[in-house]
Amino acid sequence: MGEKIPASISRTIQTKLVLPPDTNHMGTIFGGTVLAYIDEIAAITAMKHSGKIVVTASIDTVTFLSSAKVGDILTLEGVVISTGRTSMEVYVKVKCQHSETGVETLTTTAILTMVAVDSEGLPTKVNGVIPETEEEKVLFKDAQARRERRLMIR
Repeated sequence: MGEKIPASISRTIQTKLVLPPDTNHMGTIFGGTVLAYIDEIAAITAMKHSGKIVVTASIDTVTFLSSAKVGDILTLEGVVISTGRTSMEVYVKVKCQHSETGVETLTTTAILTMVAVDSEGLPTKVNGVIPETEEEKVLFKDAQARRERRLMIR
């Protein structure tokens, strides 16, 4: 593994508006749409950290905590929380600002594993990460247990 770089290098924030085609018959956003947003921001986050093309290796956990409706504003934030030789764990949280009240709620959290690849599509080494916030430090500390769980599932 190369040098270690601060987690803030990878931090990525995106804002999305919930539109009618994004919603189900109950008027709330499709979980699959949220997953697509999460996968996209995780890829961008990992690319910023590694400077390489990345592929999604796994989506470890996704927790849907609350929903969003048409007109609500979603803010997604991704950050690399740990690394392996060629892999990066990315933590994504999705917050919703409700259009009617302005109240912000946490809607979804996820941890994904992204792998850096070279031009041939082969895994390539990535730099380590230095967690900076308290949340990142807690997630970093638990990274080895998550890795062992992933390996057991394989």
